[in-house]
Amino acid sequence: MTISELKNYFKTELSTLYTDSESAFLSSIFIEKIVGFDTFQQRRFAEHELLSEDEKRLLEVISELKTSKPYQHILGETDFYGMTFFVNENVLIPRPETEELLELAIKKIKSSASDIQGLKILDIGTGSGIIPLVLKKHFPQAEVNSIDASEKALEVARKNAAFHQLTINFIHADYLNFDLKENFDIIISNPPYIGIDEEKEIEHSVKGFEPTMALFSPTSDALIFYRKIAEDSKKYLNKNGLLFLEINQKLGSETLDLYVNNFEEVALIKDLSENDRFVFGRK
Repeated sequence: MTISELKNYFKTELSTLYTDSESAFLSSIFIEKIVGFDTFQQRRFAEHELLSEDEKRLLEVISELKTSKPYQHILGETDFYGMTFFVNENVLIPRPETEELLELAIKKIKSSASDIQGLKILDIGTGSGIIPLVLKKHFPQAEVNSIDASEKALEVARKNAAFHQLTINFIHADYLNFDLKENFDIIISNPPYIGIDEEKEIEHSVKGFEPTMALFSPTSDALIFYRKIAEDSKKYLNKNGLLFLEINQKLGSETLDLYVNNFEEVALIKDLSENDRFVFGRK
């Protein structure tokens, strides 16, 4: 099979799941990953016969994609905020909204912190480690601590930290039953915020392949993590400390209300799609 024939086969086999442009994107990234040809080489050598082992692997990829398995899990990696991160079924695939959260955080920290060198940062719900690692890259002198209840997720996060040669203090703990013991200048979190009653609205490609504990609130209270973060912010966020939260767009005002009494400044911020997506606070 040639590269051109393989691309057409991708389009035909995945037509019920992906548009032609999406299939073209997928075929291109997997050909580059497996064959080693970038997009220019794929066009130049379109009639190039694939090696049998490469063809076999690419056909296996098509079979995996037909199950709705996320392509990032098949690749084993994804790009996020200009960095490459390992991902698997034990962590959420990073979303564009979380890039917006980090863009907001980096901008606010740079404009607000008088002593960036000595910052102490707490990330709650680390997953693959994207939030703490991006912050550590931008603020290398900061002490970054990150909590997650899943040891398997932390294995991925540690692998990403080693890959990027960044030091994070990873903590294996159930945050909802964990007592903080020190103060922080920054608290940031993208916790599980989908209500149990919203499960039917979530696509199979998400809930069928990504960890439910990272998606859904563990109780009927979709704000349970935000309530604890609000309480911890009272005690453990330093004066003039900053808070950054990614939130459920359906619960913007309810989430904001948890923080208005304990911060000098607090704001509900929309994402690029004009959904209520972030809470920012300055203590």
